[in-house]
Amino acid sequence: MWECPDFFPVAVAGGSRNHQSGVDTVELHDRVVAKEVKYVLMVSLELTQYDYYTIGTYDHDKERYTPDHAFLDNDYDLRYDYGDFYASKSFFDPTKKRRVLWGWANESDTVTDDHHKGWAGIQAIPRKIFLSRSGRQLIQWPVEEVKSLRSKHVNVSNKAVKGGEYFEITGFKSVQSDVEAAFAIRDLDKAEKFDLAWRTDAQGLCKKFNSHVKGCVGPFGLWLLASNDLEERTAVFFRVFKTNDTNYVILMCNDPTRPTFAGFVNVDIAKTKKIALRTLIDHSVVESFGAGGKTCILTRVYPRKAIGDDAHLFVFNNGESDIKVTNLHARR
Repeated sequence: MWECPDFFPVAVAGGSRNHQSGVDTVELHDRVVAKEVKYVLMVSLELTQYDYYTIGTYDHDKERYTPDHAFLDNDYDLRYDYGDFYASKSFFDPTKKRRVLWGWANESDTVTDDHHKGWAGIQAIPRKIFLSRSGRQLIQWPVEEVKSLRSKHVNVSNKAVKGGEYFEITGFKSVQSDVEAAFAIRDLDKAEKFDLAWRTDAQGLCKKFNSHVKGCVGPFGLWLLASNDLEERTAVFFRVFKTNDTNYVILMCNDPTRPTFAGFVNVDIAKTKKIALRTLIDHSVVESFGAGGKTCILTRVYPRKAIGDDAHLFVFNNGESDIKVTNLHARR
């Protein structure tokens, strides 16, 4: 069953306005504005508990929406988020000229438990959403007001991490934190071969190649909400595969073991040789944004040991190839 439908315009790159700006529906009577927008149709699918969307065009005269690509009911479909994020709705912020997305960070408790607690899930951090330059997907990023919550700051730069190594980010409490990291990647030619049959099941691929499975280029990323002895840890990481000598597939995973969430990241790693990750941690909530918000994964995590001051943050590389943390900013 489709729930919580949402339909709204987004600005395209190369137009008369910044494509990251939101578009108010009242502006669409302007012919110039109307020619410089695409439309997004989002639906929440009750069966999967995910929010799917298409990008397309809208004919005002015929009152007909035509998606660029139809729903396929697999991982080729576009999603807002690949984790515990559901029943979202957007609105246009006229003051800051942006479209903001609200989402529900749901849980997997039973209905009986929900009634006993008196609540079911919490609100996710609001996200600014806009159309990518390519026009093929939406970009999501925490609203700028999140920065006002920051206080203590720890920075790491140009630190090499060899295969099998890890190190802790110390000097602040990570149980409530905002972590931004940029990773430089080497030896792409050594990446593992990608089976095209995996393309429709990122989550299954992440279960098969989890953070404990040593790879060639990756897995690398963060261990967060980790106990000091690493007996408990949630891994947010990337792994690079190659389809041929010049094309690569980037898998992004959030692995609290059960369940595992994952999505593919649309980035030209052969050109950039780097990838970025931002993760917001708030006790039981972990929101991760890969490659500047191209792939987003929200999860709920309930550690028994890594709580409060006993929650630690690490950078790890479990691949054969070295990586470099070009910049890491951790703020609480």
